[in-house]
Amino acid sequence: MKYTRKDFPDDFLFGVATSSYQIEGHSFGGAGRTHWDDFSATPGNVKNAENGAIAVDHYHRYEQDLDLVAAAGLDCYRFSTSWARVMPDGKTANPEGLDFYDRLTDAMLERGIKPCATLYHWELPSALADLGGWRNRDIASWFGDYTQTLMSRIGDRMYSVAPINEPWCVAWLSHFMGYHAPGLRDIRATARAMHHVLLAHGTAIQTMRDLGMDNLGAVFNLEWATPADGSPEAQGKAALYDSIYNHWYLSGVFKGAYPANVLEELEPHMPQNWQDDFPTITTPVDWCGLNYYTRKLIGPDAGPWPALKEIEGPLPKTLMGWEIYPEGLYNFLTRTARDYTGDLPLIVTENGLASPDVIENGNVDDPQRIAYLNAHMDKVRKAIAEGVPVKGYYIWSLLDNYEWACGYEQRFGLVHVNFDTLERTPKASYHALANSLRR
Repeated sequence: MKYTRKDFPDDFLFGVATSSYQIEGHSFGGAGRTHWDDFSATPGNVKNAENGAIAVDHYHRYEQDLDLVAAAGLDCYRFSTSWARVMPDGKTANPEGLDFYDRLTDAMLERGIKPCATLYHWELPSALADLGGWRNRDIASWFGDYTQTLMSRIGDRMYSVAPINEPWCVAWLSHFMGYHAPGLRDIRATARAMHHVLLAHGTAIQTMRDLGMDNLGAVFNLEWATPADGSPEAQGKAALYDSIYNHWYLSGVFKGAYPANVLEELEPHMPQNWQDDFPTITTPVDWCGLNYYTRKLIGPDAGPWPALKEIEGPLPKTLMGWEIYPEGLYNFLTRTARDYTGDLPLIVTENGLASPDVIENGNVDDPQRIAYLNAHMDKVRKAIAEGVPVKGYYIWSLLDNYEWACGYEQRFGLVHVNFDTLERTPKASYHALANSLRR
């Protein structure tokens, strides 16, 4: 690695991130069915119709996995909790699920790891999906009850908590594009999900404040939008993409308003009296998390709104086909602080790449991941040098895992997992990172 701890401020934290459905194994511990189980069982939705029933069996192997976090010298473990494990029907507590997160929390603390929880990383209980899921305004109160139940048990030991991971994916990717569960392509469902996901976020923040908790944040996934050419049409569509993907959620949480160029089309589909929810949505947070991977080249397209398309770019790409564009991370850190958060701490809550990692002679060489991390850490340092209050950098992901609609093909981990035997093998990037954090 190019950098060591000494190249960052004394209070800067390094971490690694995972999510429950992608690693735990949802067929264990009394977990309920999720809409991802339903989505993956539908032909054509997920590569090889794979699911998270076993995933990488973190449910039984969490101590081994946390040993890897500790041995790397990482400060923070950003994990997510499964709503369907805590409440299999979305509403009734499961003692086995609560016990698991209790054990997991204590195991982190025993190893000197800061527990950084995310309450929702996409595993909606099927019973709630049957009631309309994110289209139903009641989901905010259901989510508040889930937050109350879980954080009453483990909230006293959390270092930080964010309610919802990547609201764009929860709403747009899943309800407009149909690429993730529940797999809808419905503009009215999308508008409602885009609003209700932020209402649920604010409800959870208020619930945790009532429990006396602090260090609560919001996590957004961001993609830098670049016009495909210099035409006014491409520039307009890139701006629209930017508003749908990035500004809608940041502006909702930090400004209590939605972008006009998106509302122009979505307002007829919004839930009744949606404007009245902003006092809840804008409940203050203590930090803002940014998940960043790539940029998109955007141009105009025929057809109904938003009438835009993604165009393949010229830059080197990850196995996911995503362009490697570290400058976008710098752009978002500076723009977010300037336009939305001011002096509020920013954390890069996810950053990483998928690569075709294979074991040779017991080792996994992944120089492309090391280069990717170095390039993005360079942009974090640049932002810090310019006064942006960046306080942490978390790598996605600790383990190779279930990568949603891509099944088990895409490997994002610092640690290689043999998906047949579930054997863990730290990659060269893991060892390089551990070495840099010790210095």
